[in-house]
Amino acid sequence: MAGRGRKSVLTSSDTQLDGRVCEHPGCAAAGEFRAPKSRSQLHQYRWFCLQHVREYNAKWDFYAGMNETEIEAQIRADQTWRRPTWKLGARNERHGGDPLEDLLDPYDILADSEVLRARGSRRAAAQSNNLTPAEQQALSILDLTWPQTLESVKVRYKMLAKRHHPDANGGSKDAEERLKLINRAYTTLRQSPHFAP
Repeated sequence: MAGRGRKSVLTSSDTQLDGRVCEHPGCAAAGEFRAPKSRSQLHQYRWFCLQHVREYNAKWDFYAGMNETEIEAQIRADQTWRRPTWKLGARNERHGGDPLEDLLDPYDILADSEVLRARGSRRAAAQSNNLTPAEQQALSILDLTWPQTLESVKVRYKMLAKRHHPDANGGSKDAEERLKLINRAYTTLRQSPHFAP
């Protein structure tokens, strides 16, 4: 009964259990250390003892048989993990698009650029044509013009809601009706895909 709980411990020096013998000719030591077979077979290994794996590694030259151009190409490919790359802006030019088309500038940091201003006005005109009549009406109720961000709409809504709240206007029915319009306009714009976060 006492022998059931014991497990045998395998050691790396036991060549009979793992079956690997050093692949160096004439060596009968355990092949415990792996080394790649060749540059084209990096995931296939030869097994050596410590002394012979050190000799093998000392002679190993990944770039053996390659000329300077092939070595340079290998190094460049390794720098980008063998993924395709291109110069900044070259991709849009290849497709015939505006290289600045996808540039986001929500805080108008680049507003002084004439190219960006022209692009912004073209985009605003194109997007204002895509607004539904309800969205255009909601913008006019909040006294805003297109384009706007959801954050700017929210700020404007809060300001108008405080100004037209019936409690701030002595219970006025006109203020109450105006607040209802403002609430509906804000809900319309908040649910619009044009203001999606």
